[in-house]
Amino acid sequence: MIEIVLDSAGIILALVVVALAGLAIRRRVLQRGGGTFDCSVRLHKGSGGKGWVLGVARYSGDRVEWFRVFSFGLRPRRVFSRDNFAVRARRHPLATEALGLYAGHVVVECVEAGHVVELAMAEDALTGFLAWLEAAPPGRTHAPL
Repeated sequence: MIEIVLDSAGIILALVVVALAGLAIRRRVLQRGGGTFDCSVRLHKGSGGKGWVLGVARYSGDRVEWFRVFSFGLRPRRVFSRDNFAVRARRHPLATEALGLYAGHVVVECVEAGHVVELAMAEDALTGFLAWLEAAPPGRTHAPL
């Protein structure tokens, strides 16, 4: 009986190790082309700071592709196009939000095609993100901070 329990525990531990290794390999694959940064997304404002999803964003031409951290998929969950994306405001996370975000991140309220989207990223990533938005071709309207 004890051997069955130990075998089961060993199998579960092996599966956890394989899953963690898979997540690490996936992140390396996403970062392979460069231009990635940690970025959490909240599509709908929830009460009490809820609704944030941890992720990794990657620049891809005129788009930013966003991937969930805890996923094995290699396709982005969201794609933000520079053409219809504007930054409205920037703030520090509320105390209730800070628990669900990476340490030291700031929250950026954006508008994408008329819908409010909140992104949370580090200060240096925000500087790069704003530079990327500013580098848009002439004639595009945007609202820098």
